[in-house]
Amino acid sequence: MTQPPQQPPNDPPQGGFGAPQDPPPGGFGAPQGPPSGGFGAPTPTPPPPSGPPQQQPGYGYPQGPPPAQPPTQPGYGFPQGQPNQQPPVQQPPTQPGYGFPQQGQQQPYGYPTAPMQPAYPTPPQGGGGKKFSTQAQIIVAAVVAVALIVGGGIWYASGDGDGKKDEAGTSAGTSGENKGGKGDDDGGTGGSTGGKEKAPAEVGSSVGFQLPQPKVTDVTTVDGSWVTDKAYVKSGVNEVVGYDLDKGTKLWSIPLDGQVCAASRHMSEDYKTAILFEEGKRTKAKKYQQCTKVGALDLATGKLLWSKSITAATGGDEPIRFDEVTLSGTTVAAGGTKGGAAFKLDDGAELWKPKVSTDGCYDMGYGGGEALAVVRKCGTYDDPQLIIQALNPTTGAPLSSYKMPAGVDYASIVSTKPLVVAADVGDTAGDGSSISDFFSIDETTGKLKIRISADAEKYAARCGSTEVEQCQHLAVGNNRIYLPTEEHEGTGESFSRTNEIVSFDLTTGKQTGDRADAGEKFTMFPLRMDGTNIIAYREPPYDKGGEIVSIDGSTFKQTVLMRNPSDKAVRDAETSFSADYAEFRYEQGRFFISETMISAPRKSSLDEKEYLVVSFKTS
Repeated sequence: MTQPPQQPPNDPPQGGFGAPQDPPPGGFGAPQGPPSGGFGAPTPTPPPPSGPPQQQPGYGYPQGPPPAQPPTQPGYGFPQGQPNQQPPVQQPPTQPGYGFPQQGQQQPYGYPTAPMQPAYPTPPQGGGGKKFSTQAQIIVAAVVAVALIVGGGIWYASGDGDGKKDEAGTSAGTSGENKGGKGDDDGGTGGSTGGKEKAPAEVGSSVGFQLPQPKVTDVTTVDGSWVTDKAYVKSGVNEVVGYDLDKGTKLWSIPLDGQVCAASRHMSEDYKTAILFEEGKRTKAKKYQQCTKVGALDLATGKLLWSKSITAATGGDEPIRFDEVTLSGTTVAAGGTKGGAAFKLDDGAELWKPKVSTDGCYDMGYGGGEALAVVRKCGTYDDPQLIIQALNPTTGAPLSSYKMPAGVDYASIVSTKPLVVAADVGDTAGDGSSISDFFSIDETTGKLKIRISADAEKYAARCGSTEVEQCQHLAVGNNRIYLPTEEHEGTGESFSRTNEIVSFDLTTGKQTGDRADAGEKFTMFPLRMDGTNIIAYREPPYDKGGEIVSIDGSTFKQTVLMRNPSDKAVRDAETSFSADYAEFRYEQGRFFISETMISAPRKSSLDEKEYLVVSFKTS
């Protein structure tokens, strides 16, 4: 896969709530360093990030067999036991499955925390082992069948092993709740109302269009992509471009004074959104420009509605250097190193600025969507205190406040309604995901509903290390949070990898029993909600194309919406993007994958095609 380029700093070091970190300055999500007398103190600019590691061949690519080990542990699919049931045959000892608390594991800080339940059966230990003899397989199969039937549920195989399946069953629930039911909170929904995305008569897709990366001489942010009823819209170099949905021909272009440095992932119902862009175009003499302009786009007409720079509430003539922007209803909220502001979407009229705090508190950044929320940092560099506030979008007044526990330096807003926050408490995640726990908060009272411990070694969602609204590979809906598990060894004989999508109740924190299997050699992660359904992407192995599926929020049955071609050239284009550094958009039978950063071609890859966008469509 293509290695994402490194992002240079926005400008020379200056004051703010933190020096630029990974990802790039001016990108969505602000550096979040220590404040000093207001909205941040000067900190030195670190070198650009090194970028993610080089991508390996697709999932399922043949690997050498692992060293043989004795079969001391049961394989995937072996029963882990059911509550209040006694299996008729004694089972061999097993280790807790992924998502289940390990022995001796402590829950930090004394906050109400829901114990994790098994996400899927325990993997073989030691990286694999010798195959069971035929007699042993028969005995184990009998034990599995009897135990599962007695336990009250059966794990359904999700397909024929090659990814060509239209649905998958779920495990028996561990919480005793009806999937898709209301549970203990009004945030749930009764039953499944489904979504707008429906499977076509033929799910096989064809290539829509492929756009090459524009030529640049340095690392360049191209953050932002949106789909309207008539256009696919993507940030380019000093412009935002609307393309024909099917052909990829340019419909219109919005020229900008400088490069886009951040973009809201949200749109209004009439296709308006917000971006940040630099104060001028980059030149050889001035390679770095400050990200000081905020603007609103009309994606239906291809027009820049307005743009402006503002000064900080602390005074002075220097414009605020913005780092992130979001949209909630008709309010555009932008955050920066020396403050932030909110504007009317239609005309850019200023609505409010965060109040200047004498105790050093400042707004780290905002989360938008159905509501507006802020991560506010107080305290000192060595002893920070983060506060999550639901805000009135029109006035900026706090509606509720929740103090995060000690040991949280940064936090990300996953959802604003319901209010869900992710954090790496005590830097315990250890995998770069910035997630060790999710906090489900009542946005009306500011009270913590539940804290959900999410072991980074078990679950594969990610948030930005310093950004407030840059979480990916997860979804929130039906009063649940949907997470992909980390990939693990599959059940086939080809040493393939696979994973699942599971969910947790946002009121009780318990795992619901929802489970969608990616299928042998595939891995999957959520893209977004579609009504009460979940739209997910199945990343392909080395010999197949990717798939888009809709997961029923009530039954967790999967329906394939799109299956991409397996031709090598097409598959190479699809898998040239890193899942952690790309934007995925699926709407009404069309699927778009795009880069968020580009750079000058590497000498070693001059013969390789590098794409800004690839798209697929069904008939």
